Amino acid sequence: MTEGSKEQYDYDALLNRARDNLPDEIADHDRFKVPEIDSFVEGNTTILRNFSDVASTINREPEKLLKYLLRELGTAGELESGRAVFKGKIGSRKIGEKVNNFVEKYVLCSECGRPDTRLVKEDRITILRCDACGGHRPVTGKKRKVRTVESEEIKEGETYDLLIQDIGKEGDGMAKKGKYTIYVPGTAKGERIKVRINHVTGTLAFGTMVGKGSN
Repeated sequence: MTEGSKEQYDYDALLNRARDNLPDEIADHDRFKVPEIDSFVEGNTTILRNFSDVASTINREPEKLLKYLLRELGTAGELESGRAVFKGKIGSRKIGEKVNNFVEKYVLCSECGRPDTRLVKEDRITILRCDACGGHRPVTGKKRKVRTVESEEIKEGETYDLLIQDIGKEGDGMAKKGKYTIYVPGTAKGERIKVRINHVTGTLAFGTMVGKGSN
């Protein structure tokens, strides 16, 4: 086997290992779409007919979604047989905007943009954890910033100063840089190291430790 073919084999093996670690449902993320708002006004109330479908699609508890919508819409309301009933006349466009804001804040991963996330409590802080890329961030009242660090592209052959934030299921160290998850074999959590990038595919990268990083 030539040196070039050996390197390609190593890259393919690493990529397959990373993919094997991901939940099966992640393959369907490209089809994720919030249902179109189906609401109508009845008297002095507005009824969101497909509320349960919306909550189910974004995989969040209906009560939490309703609480958010009531707060953001500045009204009162309740759940009724899978529907949300709001006091007052509220346009479907406005409801849709608030639902999208909820998805942006409480569903989509800020690292990879996928909806394969869950909310967990850590030291009384709500954390949004992504099962797709391993990214996580605290959920706060501030609107999340996007496209700041993510605009920086990682390049093969370049060396970066990285912090190993976690260990993957196969024992490889995992670092984050912008939208990228970087796997580095033979490293330990908490290490700051210099990593040469060997291969990049999508938002996954594979590298080799070439030295200690700067503190």
